[in-house]
Amino acid sequence: MTNNVLGNNVITQIGLLVHDIEQTSQTYAEFFGVEKPTWFWTDTVDIAQTEYRGARSEARAKLAFFDMGSLQLELIEPDHNPSTWRESLDQNGEGFHHIAFVIDGMKDKIALLEAKGMSLLQKGEYTGGRYAYMDTFSQLKVLVELLENDK
Repeated sequence: MTNNVLGNNVITQIGLLVHDIEQTSQTYAEFFGVEKPTWFWTDTVDIAQTEYRGARSEARAKLAFFDMGSLQLELIEPDHNPSTWRESLDQNGEGFHHIAFVIDGMKDKIALLEAKGMSLLQKGEYTGGRYAYMDTFSQLKVLVELLENDK
């Protein structure tokens, strides 16, 4: 697909915001009949280099992942610091937050989307890669997360 903006049209992940990751992950595990994943904290800002709306943020979140075939379900319980997670949870309550795509060339993809009027909301690093949440809501009616894994 030469006209694909991201270079990938496979949705890798759906992210959900929750108030209680322990309870929600237990409920999902029972619902799907799978083992409950162990949740973990995102890295601290010195490692994650988290930026939210262009400013450094101490934001962290508890994460739990369910691998559901070709799609991953991510549960996110944010801390109180400024982030797209906290803002969305406070404004919209629990539930859907984003769809994610694995991409190559993070800086180029961010610039390409920004040129289309889709601004960068939050970015950071994780062990093995980096992420960026793009404000694609007005155009696509959903937030898009870009995931770039180290080779």
